[in-house]
Amino acid sequence: MNTVKRIKIPYIEGLEQLSCSELDLALERTGSKFAVNENNWPAAFPYGPDCNGVIARSKEHLAIAYHVRGLDIRGVELEDNGNTWEDSCCEFFVTHPFDGTYYNFELNCIGTLLAAKRTSRTEKVMFTPDQLAQVTRFTTFPHQAVESSGKIFSWTAALLIPFRLIGIDPAALPVSLRGNFYKCGDKTAHPHYLSWNPIKTPKPDFHRPEFFGELLIH
Repeated sequence: MNTVKRIKIPYIEGLEQLSCSELDLALERTGSKFAVNENNWPAAFPYGPDCNGVIARSKEHLAIAYHVRGLDIRGVELEDNGNTWEDSCCEFFVTHPFDGTYYNFELNCIGTLLAAKRTSRTEKVMFTPDQLAQVTRFTTFPHQAVESSGKIFSWTAALLIPFRLIGIDPAALPVSLRGNFYKCGDKTAHPHYLSWNPIKTPKPDFHRPEFFGELLIH
């Protein structure tokens, strides 16, 4: 039987109007916290950085922030819809509530974003520049290449995603969604693949909606 974690998404007025520090404070006070700490493939990838997140919503946006502490940092992908997963990257996957597809949002530590609507890992429609521009992003590191190891790095990455971008009318929100939160870094000095809800596959594969948890909209 698949494990299904559940998390509530509380309402916070006006999240999209806040600065990075104000958003972080509002989420810390009122958001629902979660840990991205399921190391599903420990034999092949024993290392896992500390990654904790928090989620909330406003009338029109989902807000998700990740706080990471780990042994290295890599952010070399500067172009949106590039290979962000190879960098120090935080990810959010969520189902469309009606048509059986899902969306993936993959944000590296310098604010480069990949996003798409998918039926599988390979069958996808990438977000356009206009759609990507509708997603507000905050990161600790500026948008310039960085790669270093040998000490502890702590950083934050946050996203505000309009409900309409994931097929949801803000005036008619569903009771729940299905999704998962991830931390990865394919080409970091310590490659890792962590999830919030467990994934029961023989090798790393985040594109598995059958292992998504439940996101309860309040």
